Amino acid sequence: MIPCLTRPQVVGLERRIHFFSRLLIAVYLIEAGLLLIMAPWSLLWDRNYFGDLWPWLDAVMENAYVRGAVTGVGLVMAWTGLRDLIATIVARWSTPKQ
Repeated sequence: MIPCLTRPQVVGLERRIHFFSRLLIAVYLIEAGLLLIMAPWSLLWDRNYFGDLWPWLDAVMENAYVRGAVTGVGLVMAWTGLRDLIATIVARWSTPKQ
């Protein structure tokens, strides 16, 4: 038999789920941002299967402007993730417990 949760227990559970989902999203954004910052300047970017398959794509990927654009997207993602992480932690500690 499944126990019935009271309203304060449900609210507390919803708050924890909301906190952890925001935390996971922030961590994902930071991780993806760091990957996009570092990937264009690594050897994996130069030794790419798709670049070997399509020569025109290899020429595009070697362009410094494309590498810079990908790095810029990574910076925006990492910054957004850090901002969300800080906002999540501040909101968690500043909200009174019920």
